[in-house]
Amino acid sequence: MFSKLAVAAFVLPFFVQSVAAQACARNYTVQDGDYCDSISAAQNVSTYQLATVNAGVFNSDCTNLQPGTTICLGYEGQDCSTTYVVQAQDTCDLITNSYNINSTLLYGNNPQINSDCTNIYVGEVLCVAGTIAAPPAGSATVNTAIPSTATAAASATPTDGDDEDLPYCDEL
Repeated sequence: MFSKLAVAAFVLPFFVQSVAAQACARNYTVQDGDYCDSISAAQNVSTYQLATVNAGVFNSDCTNLQPGTTICLGYEGQDCSTTYVVQAQDTCDLITNSYNINSTLLYGNNPQINSDCTNIYVGEVLCVAGTIAAPPAGSATVNTAIPSTATAAASATPTDGDDEDLPYCDEL
């Protein structure tokens, strides 16, 4: 009996410390009519971060939000509150240029964006912080598809005059 208590007393502080590492920095109570992107935009939290820190609270499509439910907006030390709401005609290049960040930061904080940046959609909330601030995905499933009710933002389409920074393109 004593050995079980001794083991429990030894392990408990480590368990509490690991739980504390995931302490919620900000909370929000779901209101009637809320959906994930509206909460994200109003509370300055990326769509990815909201889904990641609430894995198991609502489904990956965010269709089962219940008014009165308290949700976490971000973990302490992993809470991006510098956000941007995607507009029509946005591209990842436009967003990174507007916020003076590089693509490594944009993709690091928004790992749901595919490598071609063709899956961002109007109304999606992205983290545009100057450092990596988003929580890791862990075992959470984050829907990377454009919601059926959303409109895709523009993807970068090259033009005839758009090859000046690429060597030998004029010869092709």
